[in-house]
Formats: sequence, structure tokens, C-alpha cells
Amino acid sequence: MSTPRALADAWRQARRVVVLTGAGLSTASGIPDFRSPGGRWERYQPVPLPEFLASERAREAYWRYKGETWQLICAAEPNAAHAALADLARAGRIDLLVTQNVDGLHERSGFPPERLVNIHGTDSAVECMACHRRAPRAVAQAVWEAGTAVPRCDCGGPWKPATISFGQQLVAVDLERALDAAAACDLFVAAGTSLVVGPVNQMFPVARAAGARTAIVSASETPYDAAADVRIAAPVEQVLPAVRDLIR
Repeated sequence: MSTPRALADAWRQARRVVVLTGAGLSTASGIPDFRSPGGRWERYQPVPLPEFLASERAREAYWRYKGETWQLICAAEPNAAHAALADLARAGRIDLLVTQNVDGLHERSGFPPERLVNIHGTDSAVECMACHRRAPRAVAQAVWEAGTAVPRCDCGGPWKPATISFGQQLVAVDLERALDAAAACDLFVAAGTSLVVGPVNQMFPVARAAGARTAIVSASETPYDAAADVRIAAPVEQVLPAVRDLIR
């Protein structure tokens, strides 16, 4: 098993660093992840987009989960891992950060928005599934908290948080940017992600095939652990600040 110093050395030597972050980056901020024991999927089953569109009952279940999750997100604050990544980006040490998270904590940490791709969308906005108008999340959240099971747009269509649901395609330009950056980097770092959700998990093999060094920082196992040049099985909120401080 590697150390933060090994990752810092690789980071310092790289000209282009690309980072992929997942739910494990936000657990220290009080936002539980999906798959781990006690995670969100022990209480709620995900609602695929086709079910959301077809069933009012599915829309109600989706909003129960999303409404409660948004309350958690609003109470959360960026943790030391978010801060470390923002510091590294402002110092020119991160070419692109792709996040699977929809909580907006990277933005709130001060991460440069031009170097950030929210590959799974954002919970901070809603989109009407009929007319596709977008609005701030507060517009629909207030209606849900007032007792409406499924908030609706003025056109009558159901609002849905602007995240990528199961059965919903990623934004093509975002995925292309992520994979192109992985193919062009010298160091690829996966932090707090299980690397099981496709197609964005293909950033790891794409980077490796292009000759980049690879690093995984995660307390849980991933399918690519044996292939990583640097593997640190420790909390990201401890590792990433240590790496930042060693690079400075």
C-alpha cells in the first residue's frame, strides 16, 4: 500500500493531472454514500428515469428521497478533501476535475468552475420533464416541503432535480471532455469513488492505456486496485490535505 508522499511525488512530477471524485469525498461532510453499509440505498431504491416518467407513484418515491437528500446537502459544508483539491487547482496542479457527485460541494469549496465537470448533473437545479425549462432547486423544493408530493412546472410537467438518473444518458460533451482529458493526462487520480459506475469509470483504463500514472485514494475496494501505480486505502479527507501540503 502506498503513502501520501508517493502520491505527492507523482503529482509534483506530472504536467497534467486529472481527478475523478465520487461519493466517498462527501461522506466526511455528512452526506452518506450509496453502496456502503448504512448508505442511501439501504433506505431508498433508485428510481430509473423511465419509471419516473411513467408512474406518479415512482415520482412520489423519487421526490421523497431527493427532498430529504437536498436537506442534507444544504446542511453540509465542504470538507478538508474539497479544500485540498480547490487549493491544488488554484495552484495550477489540476488540469480537470470530473465529479460523480451532485451536491455542489466542489463549487462551494472555491474550485475553479472552468476546470470542473459535473458528470452526473446537479441537485441545485430542477428541470421540467415536459417543457425542459430549468429553475433553481428552491422553486420545487419549497413546494415539496409544503406538502406537494410531486412538484410541477407551470406547464404541468413534473419537476425533476437536474441530475442524471439511471436510464438517462450523460451529457455527451461532458463525457467527451472527461475521456479526452484522461487520455491526455500524465497522472490520473480517482478519489473517493468505487470506480464501478460507467461509462465515466472508463477514465481509469483510458488514462492507463495512454501511458499515464494512476492513483486511487479510497477506503473501499475498487475493480482497478491491482492496476493502480499508487493505492491509498485511507480517508480522502486525511490523504488529500497531506498530499497538498507535501506538494507546496
